[in-house]
Amino acid sequence: MAKGAIAGTATLAAYLTVVIITSPNLSPDGAVRAAFGINSIVMGGTAGAIGAQVYFSSYGRRRGCEIRRKKAVMGAGSGSTAIGSFFSFFSLVPLGCCGSWLLVLSFLPSVFGGSISVFLIDYSVLLSYAALAAVLGLAALSGLQLRRRMGKNGFA
Repeated sequence: MAKGAIAGTATLAAYLTVVIITSPNLSPDGAVRAAFGINSIVMGGTAGAIGAQVYFSSYGRRRGCEIRRKKAVMGAGSGSTAIGSFFSFFSLVPLGCCGSWLLVLSFLPSVFGGSISVFLIDYSVLLSYAALAAVLGLAALSGLQLRRRMGKNGFA
């Protein structure tokens, strides 16, 4: 349980660090308040899902029933986590937070740069919730897979 809590806390800390670093025009306190005000569901859901995933993985290993997914760098849903976090930053841009992401977007080809920037900002909340749903779904599938494997091995 401790490993899961540490992983969830580290995920939240990494998210807030990126928010602070990419918000040079806001104080760190203001950037964190803006992030929690706009993206608290995404931040909490992502941290919780990563924490649950780490818990399932370590619990399964301890009980001799490992769950592994192909191509996962840091457990299931790592790609969805990164994508969801990336999209959620754009919802903070209109508040003056994470403004450095606009610089990143400006490096896109000039034909698509403005359109993609506007799309990411306008639909960032919807996109980040969709990615959060994927992360939570993958964590739930891992829990079900662990439960099924433990039942087959007589651990249930």
